[in-house]
Amino acid sequence: MDKKTDVKSLTMEELKQAMAALQEKPYRAGQLYEWMHVKLARSWDEMTNLSKGLRAKLDQKYAYTALREAAVQTSRIDGTKKYLFALADGNFVESVWMQYHHGNSVCISSQVGCRMGCRFCASTLDGLERNLAPSEMLDQIYAISRSSGERVSNVVVMGTGEPLDNYDNLLRFIRMLSDENGLNISQRNITVSTCGIVENIKRLADEKLQITLALSLHGSTQEKRRALMPVANRYDISEVMDACRYYFDQTGRRVTFEYALVGGVNDTEEDAEQLCRLLAGMNCHVNLIPVNPIKEQRSYIESERRDILRFQDKLEKRHINATVRREMGRDIDGACGQLRRRFS
Repeated sequence: MDKKTDVKSLTMEELKQAMAALQEKPYRAGQLYEWMHVKLARSWDEMTNLSKGLRAKLDQKYAYTALREAAVQTSRIDGTKKYLFALADGNFVESVWMQYHHGNSVCISSQVGCRMGCRFCASTLDGLERNLAPSEMLDQIYAISRSSGERVSNVVVMGTGEPLDNYDNLLRFIRMLSDENGLNISQRNITVSTCGIVENIKRLADEKLQITLALSLHGSTQEKRRALMPVANRYDISEVMDACRYYFDQTGRRVTFEYALVGGVNDTEEDAEQLCRLLAGMNCHVNLIPVNPIKEQRSYIESERRDILRFQDKLEKRHINATVRREMGRDIDGACGQLRRRFS
């Protein structure tokens, strides 16, 4: 039996072609797209202005992605919610809903598992299972919107997985998420995090999207980065920085550098000085992240608060914009991959 086409990953133009193949009027594509991406329907049965005959034809030919909420944890500290969603094949992915004064943010996963192997991250401990389809990325946002009853204004692709390792699906997801016929989330409110796959940073730059690129840097020298991130064995830090400069040149969008501070590993005054030299002259922002300890890596501990503030101060004195990330959901396994591992 042929595998069914994933209808929620089809663009409006592709849906029009699909309707023509089913000998249906073109406007049916608009109705179907609205049900999936605006009204956030969970099944064909909810699509009440489509005839039963059409719904039956669609059900026969197309797979309909609707993630099932397997677990949800709510932080008693700040109201952050961590969701565990079950996929159709029995795998699980995590997403996080965070409330800020500027709006509601959702952090989604782009893969089931991850093969990047960063030492301080729980997402990568069991390796990569598979890529997520555009529909599975979108439906994390849709399911949370339905659950919370609130509009999502910002999306961060920074959960489990390396987004640029799932490049084609990521690109389709971004275009659909920002499509005026769907949720119409501004590309400026979409952030994609990468550990530094150089050729795909350049490909993304050439798309000239208006999204924010966040690079997981975590070390200010090649040696420090290699100790924390195996991807640094493939790409030298100078190549990664050149790709980030290229991204800014092509898009005009400043790059955010994510820097997880690990006590005694990469948080010294010398580390701060080296980082200042590395970023000198760049239009960028540094997001300093107190590392979220995971039990599998007991040697990686959070930096002392005074060391974090000293690090930030050193950068700002060199006119490098730096903020310390507000910790969200620490009491609910807020870090990537921690909840999924308990279920799988």
